Amino acid sequence: MKPVNEFLIKDEQVFSGALSCRGCGWSLLVRHLASLLGENTVYVVPASCFSIISGPYPMTELKANVVHTVFAAAPATATGVRAALDRQGREDATVAILAGDGGTFDIGLQALSGAAARNENLLYIVNNNGAYMNTGIQTSTATPYGAVTTTNPGGGFKKSWPKDLMGIVAAHNLPYAATASLAYLEDLRAKIEKAKKVQGFRLLMIDGPCPPGHKTDPAQSIAIARLAVESRLFPLFEIERQRYRISYRPERFVPVEECLRQQGRFRHLFQEGNRHMLADIQAFIDRYWDKLSWQEEHSKKEEVEI
Repeated sequence: MKPVNEFLIKDEQVFSGALSCRGCGWSLLVRHLASLLGENTVYVVPASCFSIISGPYPMTELKANVVHTVFAAAPATATGVRAALDRQGREDATVAILAGDGGTFDIGLQALSGAAARNENLLYIVNNNGAYMNTGIQTSTATPYGAVTTTNPGGGFKKSWPKDLMGIVAAHNLPYAATASLAYLEDLRAKIEKAKKVQGFRLLMIDGPCPPGHKTDPAQSIAIARLAVESRLFPLFEIERQRYRISYRPERFVPVEECLRQQGRFRHLFQEGNRHMLADIQAFIDRYWDKLSWQEEHSKKEEVEI
């Protein structure tokens, strides 16, 4: 690992102050993203937490152009922005979408699929915090099994598994897609740099700490994000033209309950009568990790054959 000072942002592309909650992953994510993409970037933001955090013109947080759009239309709007920039001869400008899981997994999935199928030259960033946090912590299809939300309160916690967005994205045969975490900045920044250079549609899904929604201590956001990776609840991997590569393998086994125990939205799972759900979640995670490992090994064999 690089020393911490290697990740110091020397050229800030965001203004001081933000409208985010304490411990929110959005602000840290955008600081690092913007420092790498630079001012020659247009950000397209659908309804989401960041549409509030970024602020209305002229009080925007980013030192770049920001286009706000409706919940379902970010990829379509970004496609128009991309076409306009290309028409002006500004092919070197980056068009980046900053969306939440609600505007990606659910409401914006059709537009995402359309832009991906056309291989539009766009960088799509999805901050996956597992619910519609901006509108009151309602359940989305990214919400983890067993989590409490305002639409699944108390004993009505979510009883279905989250959508496999990365599997759906991989099915589009994209040039590049990856998962990343704010707890692993070297990996995150490397993937942003890589995605910036790729031509075509590329997507990064970032684990998004959300203290109000996850019911966590704001000071523990990064520590909990690290536990999510170490327990393989949020594995780090890359997909290039359906070829998989796991970019980080935990050195020791960390039970998923160590991560869930830190989040109030899973508190009920540790009550008598519900603990069997922890075993179900662990089994689900283990199966997904085994699937990723198989896909990675199969990808290596394909490369050898080619």
